[in-house]
Amino acid sequence: MTTARGRRPGAPDTRAEVLTAARASFAEKGFRGTTIRAVAASAGVDPALVHHYFGTKDDLFVAALQIPVDPREVLAPVVAAGPDGAGERLLRTFLRVWDDPAVQPGLLAMVRSLITDDNGGLVRDAFIPVVVGPVLTGLVADRPEVRIPLVASQLMGLIVARYVVALPPLAAMPADDLVARVGPTLQHYLTGDLP
Repeated sequence: MTTARGRRPGAPDTRAEVLTAARASFAEKGFRGTTIRAVAASAGVDPALVHHYFGTKDDLFVAALQIPVDPREVLAPVVAAGPDGAGERLLRTFLRVWDDPAVQPGLLAMVRSLITDDNGGLVRDAFIPVVVGPVLTGLVADRPEVRIPLVASQLMGLIVARYVVALPPLAAMPADDLVARVGPTLQHYLTGDLP
């Protein structure tokens, strides 16, 4: 009796199986400990098929999160307009996406998952440096290793206060008011003088 060799052909559910294997690996091993090869082995496919479906490990991570929007695409116009006024543009874009009732449940599920899995390791080791950091680097004048975590801390705090905990009055505050109050802080983190 001979056994078939080579990669398993792609079936309609193969992509879903790869995502399931990726989610399990990212949750168990974190971003750094997950490899395309290990995800492929767990899903019973060739690593080339994982690359075919998802491209890079970064893209696989974004797909595994099941984010209803790709933050890299949403933030691209903010970055393209340059650093001047970026704090307000960033926050306005952020609120537009988060306040969308069709998108918000998926975002909340992602945030809860990222925060609770691995004691925040996926946020620290993957989401910020892999997904958000490279995009925001185009807005910072210097010291991205300090500025980007400061921006992320402000936005993560806003997510928790406005959407997870629904802290009054933040939860009901109009977007324009939030942009007026928080946008300058984000701008300072992006381009202002830092100690």
